[in-house]
Amino acid sequence: MIYLILAIISVLASCSQTREPDRPNILFCISDDQTWVHTSFGGEKAITTPAFDRIASEGIYFNNAFSASPSCSPSRGAIITGQEMWRLGEAAQLFSAVPKELEEISFPLLLKKSGYRIGYTQKGWAPNDFKVHGWVQNPLGETYNTHQLSAPTSGIVANDYAANFERFLDARVDDEPFFFWFGSSEPHRAFEANSGSENGVDLSKVRVPGFLPDVPEIRNDIADYLYEIKWIDNHLGKMIATLEEKGLLENTIIIVTSDNGMAFPSAKNNMYEYGLHMPLAIRWPGGIDAGGRIVEDLISLTDLAPTLLKCAGVEVPEAMTGRSMLDIFNASTDRQDDEKRQFVFAGKERHTVCREGDLSYPQRSVRDMQFLYIRNLEPDRWPAGSPTDKSAHGWLYGDIDASPSQDYLFGHYDDPDIREFSVMAMAKRPYEEFYDVIKDPFCMTNLIADQNFANDRERLSEALDDYLIETEDPKSLTGKSIWDDFPYYFNNPEGVVPYSNLVINE
Repeated sequence: MIYLILAIISVLASCSQTREPDRPNILFCISDDQTWVHTSFGGEKAITTPAFDRIASEGIYFNNAFSASPSCSPSRGAIITGQEMWRLGEAAQLFSAVPKELEEISFPLLLKKSGYRIGYTQKGWAPNDFKVHGWVQNPLGETYNTHQLSAPTSGIVANDYAANFERFLDARVDDEPFFFWFGSSEPHRAFEANSGSENGVDLSKVRVPGFLPDVPEIRNDIADYLYEIKWIDNHLGKMIATLEEKGLLENTIIIVTSDNGMAFPSAKNNMYEYGLHMPLAIRWPGGIDAGGRIVEDLISLTDLAPTLLKCAGVEVPEAMTGRSMLDIFNASTDRQDDEKRQFVFAGKERHTVCREGDLSYPQRSVRDMQFLYIRNLEPDRWPAGSPTDKSAHGWLYGDIDASPSQDYLFGHYDDPDIREFSVMAMAKRPYEEFYDVIKDPFCMTNLIADQNFANDRERLSEALDDYLIETEDPKSLTGKSIWDDFPYYFNNPEGVVPYSNLVINE
């Protein structure tokens, strides 16, 4: 009998040693409208972001991460499906319906099929209408918004993000792996005026980007924005503490990023650096070698979906154009120069209804380590929206979020000291733009006609052409837009086209 017992113990020990390790949990934290420089790890001095800084310092900080679109809904769709925004059909636009076939390549749903519990709080893939084409479920799973708190300002939602994450964890069965999407509504507008300065943001340390005038109105506006970033970082810190308390932190991949740039003129909804360049930090002690690294590789947020699927042992759909980052996670991987990421791409169609005929402002771009090349495919249209016709949301230049900063530029359009900033934000643009983003991160000097940059301009132009064909951009393949006639569902539940034909009951 004693030999039998010893044999059983030996077999069990052998099984324990050879079984596959637990699949990683995933906490995906995505803020709403945040440019890459606005964390203390990224150089911000007016606030501190200790939770983000911890993820960056203990994991990998990606210094060159980029959104697939400077508009929230297509950016989130590109993240969730792991592909470029021009492959999303209707969902390449704000307030759109989402094609049913995208359900098959939404990575959270693929995780769910493989045994993950999935859920989210506040803002998921939005603003979209999933009912139009009959989605079975939201691609991020069950919503966790029950726990509320007293928000410190009128611009911050009352969602107790950290408490709702803990509620999600408590709903798990046994030790099932999880994916949770923390989609804050901050720092999306509107902000409570002076909330930043009244809550400890040091106005003297606020950095006003070079595409905006450094005046008190705009400096205060940026401070209000920074305060909301600090608010969501506080919730991230609480979520990290909850994972530690439950013994889950070491086997949880934590990703912290944003969807598009800050909601200021010439940033959000623009293909410039402050519209597309995103914060990105990833921590995973069980899968990232040599934490504390800063990686300079060009990363598209479309790369996150295939990366997470591979981490979870799930097959990556062929339709995904994103590229797994596991080679970067493995610090010992000797990557050749031709294996490194040379370019990132982005696109935009319609953001809001703010032009006659509901027309979009289609753009495509490519960036390498030094240069940014942009094509404005319909240069006769107003890039920021009509200066004479109000948008569906009720203001002129409707592709710029209403704000004190927009009001200042609009009100000082004829001021010779301010006009340069106003023109950049609101005036029509040429078919092509080309910037040296190392020397000119604010994208103020268009080098498209400078012959000193002709070779680089042609190189990026060809790279963009090749990629658009390879990834089957409909406009590049046919020369026609599929997006001009899609319904816009903001205040338009019946999908009337064009939106301007709709009679809205006030």
